[in-house]
Amino acid sequence: MDVSEDKKLDKSPQSFTPELKTESTKVSYRFRCPCPGMFQCSLTGLVFVVDQEAELLYNTVQWDESRLQSAGKTAAGLLFNIHCAEDAVCELHLPHCETEDALSSEGLLSVVHITDDGMSFLKPLEITDTHVIVKVSHLSAFGLVRDAGQKLRGLFTRKKRVCGQLLLFLRPPARDIQILDVFLLPSNLPLSEVAAQQDDAVYIKISSACKLKVGERYIVRSDPGKFKIQPESAVFYSKFGVNFFPTFEVFLTPNIQTLTLMVKHEKGTEVWKRSIPLPSKGPKRKTVQNPADKNFQAEEKLCAVRAEFIQRVSDTVLNQLLDKLLERGVISDAEMESARTKSRAEKAKDVIDSVRRKGSEASSFLISALCQLDPCVSRELSLR
Repeated sequence: MDVSEDKKLDKSPQSFTPELKTESTKVSYRFRCPCPGMFQCSLTGLVFVVDQEAELLYNTVQWDESRLQSAGKTAAGLLFNIHCAEDAVCELHLPHCETEDALSSEGLLSVVHITDDGMSFLKPLEITDTHVIVKVSHLSAFGLVRDAGQKLRGLFTRKKRVCGQLLLFLRPPARDIQILDVFLLPSNLPLSEVAAQQDDAVYIKISSACKLKVGERYIVRSDPGKFKIQPESAVFYSKFGVNFFPTFEVFLTPNIQTLTLMVKHEKGTEVWKRSIPLPSKGPKRKTVQNPADKNFQAEEKLCAVRAEFIQRVSDTVLNQLLDKLLERGVISDAEMESARTKSRAEKAKDVIDSVRRKGSEASSFLISALCQLDPCVSRELSLR
């Protein structure tokens, strides 16, 4: 594949789900590009163009806001620390959350490159509806920044609208109350980064896209309207720090199955409205278990989440699980080869059913391996 300066790639990126490693609330991503090409991370939205087979390692790091301010810039996305031992990445596409009217302003977006030698700014090769594209020669920390200079004063005299997202997490019940956390965030903040900080809360998958104005105030309303919601209103800020806290908290009553949630601008304009299905039983808090019961419970857990496991686990994660199960001796070479030839759904059925049949120790190992490889799905299945 030609990835030279004077020839653009004319194919869409190949999507991949990276291997995840979560330590405390910090997430790191790993993926092996099998060949030259264009590859897009399904979790972060990052696109890598590589000129050879290569292993990518990346994670988010904290911005130094004072350095950005001194350069007349402000963060417009997360700061990613990227490594590739093969030095194979030649182009990087960083996701943005700008709307069409903002993108018409020349010089609005650029990419900062931070190394041990200092900070430099890269002019984009191209800005698409979703990404800012830059050429790269060597890797370290890259992040999207917005020009806050005087030449863009006209754009910011009115409140700037961005592409946003609304994320919902249901906390474990406490006494007779459950709290639904509502996050108003820019669209280019990865769910994986937010979910890693939510402890035992369950992510509620729902369409999340909305348009939000930076610096303006929003309110949340529910139907039925008997639920307490705090605060009464909140200002939306386009922040890209490393800590994520809910914008609103909805206090639910026991045994509620569905509710309608809406987000409105303080002047009354509705920006998001959805009917929210809630789990019939809320997520349970982690408790100290009797070691004698632990393995037996693992088999029950796999049985309880079988349908969702088959539906949610990606093909990439399934292949990684097969490798780990083979290394541990849970499955044989023949079982692994047989599973790899099947479709994703059939492969998922093979993995969970064969492991359950092999007993309690095998079931516990599969749960542990899934929690390591895909924390988001593990949390959704209440296996963490």
